Amino acid sequence: QGILREGLEDVAQFFKAHGSCRLPLSPSLLVKGIVPRDCSYFNSNAVPLKLSFQNVDPLGENIRVIFKCGDDLRQDMLTLQMIRIMNKIWVQEGLDMRMVIFRCFSTGRGRGMVEMIPNAETLRKIQVEHGVTGSFKDRPLADWLQKHNPEEDEYEKAVENFIYSCAGCCVATYVLGICDRHNDNIMLKTTGHMFHIDFGRFLGHAQMFGNIKRDRAPFVFTSDMAYVINGGDKPSSRFHDFVDLCCQAYNLIRKHTHLFLNLLGLMLSCGIPELSDLEDLKYVYDALRPQDSDADATTYFTRLIESSLGSVATKLNFFIHNLAQMKFTGSDARPTLSFAPRTHTLKTSGRIRDVFLCRHERVFNPSKGYTYVVKVQRDNPGEVTFVQRTFEEFQELHNKLRLLFPSSLLPSFPSRFVIGRSRGEAVAERRKEELNGYIWHLIHAAPEVAECDLIYTFFHPLPRDEKAAGTNPTPKPADATWARSLGKVGGEVKLSISYKNNKLFIMVMHIRGLPPLQDGNDPDPYVKTYLLPDPQKTTKRKTKVARKTCNPTYNEMLVYDGIPRGDLEQRELRLSVLSEEGFWENILLGEVGIRLRDLDLAQEKMGWFALGSRGHGTL
Repeated sequence: QGILREGLEDVAQFFKAHGSCRLPLSPSLLVKGIVPRDCSYFNSNAVPLKLSFQNVDPLGENIRVIFKCGDDLRQDMLTLQMIRIMNKIWVQEGLDMRMVIFRCFSTGRGRGMVEMIPNAETLRKIQVEHGVTGSFKDRPLADWLQKHNPEEDEYEKAVENFIYSCAGCCVATYVLGICDRHNDNIMLKTTGHMFHIDFGRFLGHAQMFGNIKRDRAPFVFTSDMAYVINGGDKPSSRFHDFVDLCCQAYNLIRKHTHLFLNLLGLMLSCGIPELSDLEDLKYVYDALRPQDSDADATTYFTRLIESSLGSVATKLNFFIHNLAQMKFTGSDARPTLSFAPRTHTLKTSGRIRDVFLCRHERVFNPSKGYTYVVKVQRDNPGEVTFVQRTFEEFQELHNKLRLLFPSSLLPSFPSRFVIGRSRGEAVAERRKEELNGYIWHLIHAAPEVAECDLIYTFFHPLPRDEKAAGTNPTPKPADATWARSLGKVGGEVKLSISYKNNKLFIMVMHIRGLPPLQDGNDPDPYVKTYLLPDPQKTTKRKTKVARKTCNPTYNEMLVYDGIPRGDLEQRELRLSVLSEEGFWENILLGEVGIRLRDLDLAQEKMGWFALGSRGHGTL
């Protein structure tokens, strides 16, 4: 801190002598001074500086940049240029991936400037709002976006931005082999745009723990990201859109394999250690798989998504990084509530005279459970507000209060653990009484507790409270926001059917809207096909089994070889969706029969086919 202050004085003297200057980051940025109170440093290994400059334009905001010393920013510049070219290719093909590409400029050996993106936070800061183990939880990203986008249409737009930008990041980081991916160098804007920073390792040069690669997954795609996309912890049709976007973006880049190899090849002699020989170029060649067809590449990238989503190593890496950063956290960092967008105080909100938990209500969105309606009375006559909080939010308040005060000053919190179903009506009623006692004792505790900012923030109305103040919201199904009504009892299957060189290719892509089993559980669906007539059952083909989902993704190619066109027109494709039941007989979830003579197989036919009982399919 002392060295930073001394350096800032030198910069201030420079501006006194010269008046103004243009920042190397972009000649259009003209600045006239430094703002010392807004300057600080980051806790990463190179300890980069966060600098704030006064804009010459009196109507312009301060210009914030990062100055880094110790890293070769030419590598960052090159990586960002490659991502910028990828984005141009996507946009030219009509695919806007909503990428955030910032400026970066190397000003000397091992030093340079990086643009700071406003209204953005690292995944680590978002996750640790839910505790040091936040990287293992599914809800932090969705809750953070909900906090900054309280209106339903705002949140929908943020999720859409997240789906596109997350897909673009997955493809770009995989193709370029960007490593050292932890939750401090992945960022999220309040508008939902996700982007990566700090490209100190690329082309597969991963950091090692002994003999173990730190980056074990193909790219970073975790369950909390999937939670935002799905709108919950179960796969939805939004996930199909995400997978399709990834595969489409990947195939568009693959068409330009030679462009990327030539551009990177030109840089072999520039002295970047991780781009020095043909083996480094071969990494990009292998990642782009130019020898594969688009269908094979689609299947390949779908498996990469599944592998990344199932990787525990990524979350463990995030968790270790959380622990490593704890020692840098300043003692003046005050705990905040993850669901409250800003902090409120006694002074700004008015003194709370009394609180009373009126009732509990059943909710279905974003997940099934109960919310508790609290009546808050303040000193101002007639000022009464109603706030809705879940049991988990009460628990978060208590956990954050324990960080500030000894247990002797706090009332005891109701037990989280119950025997039987934890969301039942009886449990909600019991918790209501216990929580009522808890908040009464909290408001009548010692002044330093009862008047602290955490409590006043907790009882301050959120946009969701103002929307449903004191009313009983009409319950709606959990997927109401995410899935549109299909009007088909048995769901639909998305297929791509093509015929070439006496081969029939059937790409089984997605299924949406499958019915749950009779016991209410989600099925374990797989797809089975036959080419009828087939008395010997020789044309049977099967996909893998998806686990516990009504909206599975497969992207698997089923091939029938050696079938002349004349024979094909006499055949019918019989597709069945079944749930695997282990030792019991598999359960039929839906079927579709497709007369191949009805399809123009001279070109690929792609679309959704309705599933139902035995009968002919409609596209």
